[in-house]
Amino acid sequence: MTLVRALERADWAAVEDVYREGIEGGNATFETETPTWDAFDRAKTRFGRLVAVDDAHAVVGWVAGSAVSTRAAYRGVVEHSVYVASRAQGRGIGTALLRAFIAATEMNGVWTIQSSVFPENTASLRLHERLGFREVGRRERIARSVVGPWAGRWRDTVLIERRSMMNGRE
Repeated sequence: MTLVRALERADWAAVEDVYREGIEGGNATFETETPTWDAFDRAKTRFGRLVAVDDAHAVVGWVAGSAVSTRAAYRGVVEHSVYVASRAQGRGIGTALLRAFIAATEMNGVWTIQSSVFPENTASLRLHERLGFREVGRRERIARSVVGPWAGRWRDTVLIERRSMMNGRE
């Protein structure tokens, strides 16, 4: 049984481990190292910072969003990241996290959730599609990976978004 709850400062070491594993795997992010707690805390929205914990209360995944702009016109647009520990993949944890994140954004007036996903990360693309995200574009050779199995290679990203049915539809 997976429990999704608010991410707390005390969870940071476990969240950082899951994040690092994603970086090292090469299909989660262009980041080369995990941020400090303070940098993560500053960069992420106050709502929708969530962790999934297993029966032993160990963190097995996390999700969080960031504002895409400080401009008022974009106040309802966030970019998100969702990570699941490799030992816990295929058990519905990403679905539980993303559903809870969507609910949190709806309650906080977000009208668009977006992300960039590597096309090779088919599990993430399928997860997002099942929960109402659509592909809006592809950025070809947008950046070169620095770490992991893709190091030194140019990578594409797929731009995805989910538009709220509750917010921004006046």
